[in-house]
Amino acid sequence: MGGALARACAGPDVQLSLWGRDPDRLAAIAEACLAAGAKVETRSLDIADVDAAIAAARSEDMAAPFDLALLVAGLGETRAPGDLVEAAELVARLGTVNFTAPAAIGAALGERMAARRRGALVFIGSAAAFHALPFAAAYSGTKAGLARFADALRLNLRPHGVTVTLVSPGFIDTAAGRRQAGSQAGTRPFALSPDVVAHRIMRAVQRRQAHLILPWPFALLRLFDRALPAPLRDRLLLSLTPPA
Repeated sequence: MGGALARACAGPDVQLSLWGRDPDRLAAIAEACLAAGAKVETRSLDIADVDAAIAAARSEDMAAPFDLALLVAGLGETRAPGDLVEAAELVARLGTVNFTAPAAIGAALGERMAARRRGALVFIGSAAAFHALPFAAAYSGTKAGLARFADALRLNLRPHGVTVTLVSPGFIDTAAGRRQAGSQAGTRPFALSPDVVAHRIMRAVQRRQAHLILPWPFALLRLFDRALPAPLRDRLLLSLTPPA
């Protein structure tokens, strides 16, 4: 998803700062963006080191101020087969990567953008944030936290000329997602390609849209979850839960 967004942004007179943990994949994405005419710098960094990520964000913004920051990194792991609950270590890791790091980086950049009175932040959440998934408590919980943080930061920054967009996608057809689901391309309901999602995200940014849910059936599922009586909702969610 990060690669698709980088390619969607790439073009003449565009300067990109691409971050990633995998140097080889990062180099391949950078090459594609260079071919599109963009100026590209890369940083191989694991945002799980939150202090280093904050320092890097501030340093890069000081050198070349960001007009747009896309905070895409995330982990989508679920309860391991045979476990009664998700491992504590998994909960801690997802808490850092899915919530603490992007929220902290967003706050650091948002503060600097507010001082300039311009800029835009995009947080990539998940439609899973709408539902209390028993087999993915850490994933759905951390994405729910990120959603609430993004909405609060949006209100905080709006008087200062900075926009915040939260993106809540359903299934995205990536190799990692298919491996996790044990499925082949196109078998997960309403799955969208990363390039389609990237295009819609960039359109939402241009519109200064506060929240983008895609594809549209996941917006209906959100309303359905809210409308169900709690006992019925609990039974439905438990029926979707793989046995421990």
